[in-house]
Amino acid sequence: MDAPTRRWRAALFLFMLAAGTGMASWVARTPAVRDALDVSTGAMGLVLFGLSTGSMAGVTFSGPLVRRYGGRATIGVGAALVVAGLLVVAAGTGLAQAVGVFGGLALLGGGMGLAEVAFNIEGAVIESVIGRPVLPVLHGCCFSLGTVVGALLGMALTAAAFPVGLHLTAVAALIAAAAVRAVRAIPHGTGKETGSGGSSRQGGGGLRGQLRVFRDRRLVLIGVIVLAMAFAEGAANDWLPLLMVDGYHVSATAGSLTFLAFASSMTLGRFAGGPLLERFGRVRVVRISAVTAALGLVVVIVSPSPLMAGAATVLWGLGASLGFPVALSAAGDHPHDAAARVGAVATAGYVAFLVGPPALGLLADHIGLRLTMTVVLALLIVASTLAGALGTGRDARTGTEPVTA
Repeated sequence: MDAPTRRWRAALFLFMLAAGTGMASWVARTPAVRDALDVSTGAMGLVLFGLSTGSMAGVTFSGPLVRRYGGRATIGVGAALVVAGLLVVAAGTGLAQAVGVFGGLALLGGGMGLAEVAFNIEGAVIESVIGRPVLPVLHGCCFSLGTVVGALLGMALTAAAFPVGLHLTAVAALIAAAAVRAVRAIPHGTGKETGSGGSSRQGGGGLRGQLRVFRDRRLVLIGVIVLAMAFAEGAANDWLPLLMVDGYHVSATAGSLTFLAFASSMTLGRFAGGPLLERFGRVRVVRISAVTAALGLVVVIVSPSPLMAGAATVLWGLGASLGFPVALSAAGDHPHDAAARVGAVATAGYVAFLVGPPALGLLADHIGLRLTMTVVLALLIVASTLAGALGTGRDARTGTEPVTA
């Protein structure tokens, strides 16, 4: 790997590390935010709908923005929205205004959606340059490691009863500093189209062109896998601390500790993903991953002990770790419209983030968060069944076919 490519990858590492820290900082403080807002579980699900709505809007516009302005500019805008969102959430929590928190989460989700698609397009191009899997390692080194840092910080500050507003404001400042440094190191023009050729190949710009690639049956199946695995990851990100607090009657600190265990196992799974993919291929890895997550989730649902349930989140995290990045890598297996395909499949993943929080929250009002997780369990079974769709296209082990930006 040459020096420019190393700097490019390092820039993605820094930005996603910061973004993961910010997201986990929010998740770890959700019990405190819920208490500050004084709302029910169902109402908290509607507040979380802001994050989902913003994420869906961000990922919808990210592909077209990348094609018009390039990945670097899109990531820069996403970073600005993430920082603004955290600041608004901090203010809304301090003022006990659910509408303010909803708006801040919408900005946070929009920024994450914009940056996430652009990040994965950048990572897919790096994969094609060096000829081996990169996205799982980048997700592990970047976002998942950031979630561990954020979860540790959130747990410590929860135990110290540190104000949520000040916590999220400090995190926003750190993300702003990291984003400025990272964006400067990302090269111009990745994913950017010049002239009319790119638009004709991808079926036109905008959302219609991005979704038109779903005429490919294999891509539809990959989209379903991404939706299911994103739902499994997002359910933990949205509800795991509250699940432990409400479902097992543990303290808010213990709920944050459980999320830390989940985030750490996600990071470990993504660090180990590259060698596993090279040895066993996508199909086996994702199929076993989905089954592993399902086993962990079963224990979380039925365990009589909070300690056993907390330990089972390690299986949940390990199993959920690789589905999203591996499926996005598989979506980029096309020789000339990788950006549209990755963007379209990522959109399917964010549908899970859009539908998941309010749906799970409303259902939990009737049957509790533990039983509500059976919905996630069913989707994991679907992902395991459809994993064979990841094994066609370029070589499923190494992914060595070149992909153009």
